[in-house]
Amino acid sequence: MTAVIPTTPEVARQCPLPLALCHVEAGFPSPADDYMEGSLDLNDHVIKHPSATYFVRASGDSMTGAGIFNGDLLVVDRSLEPVHGRVVIAEMEGQLTVKRLSKLKDRVSLQSENVNYPPIELQEGNEVVVWGVVTHVLHNLL
Repeated sequence: MTAVIPTTPEVARQCPLPLALCHVEAGFPSPADDYMEGSLDLNDHVIKHPSATYFVRASGDSMTGAGIFNGDLLVVDRSLEPVHGRVVIAEMEGQLTVKRLSKLKDRVSLQSENVNYPPIELQEGNEVVVWGVVTHVLHNLL
């Protein structure tokens, strides 16, 4: 996993793009509307806490069941609480990993979303640092 973690907050470049007023049907097609609603800046929808947000690129296939594929760009928010069920970026033994956090009773583990990868059971004495919660996944369809 390649991490890009800014040391100082940077102002995101504004890039408003057209936003169609109509919705796209995933079932039967519907007639398209002939006008646009306005403009949309993805920063407004993807980044809720700019000073606490960074991007990281995923590698590997351990999280395909969560819709995270090799090469995807992950949006990570350090201000969110890493609670049970959230997908997190964690550092273990000097390595970054993306996994689903599981906190059940007195057991804490990092769960893969691929049956080929066993869960990582955290024991007392394991040094694990959660670097943030994954809020969005961006991947190319081409």
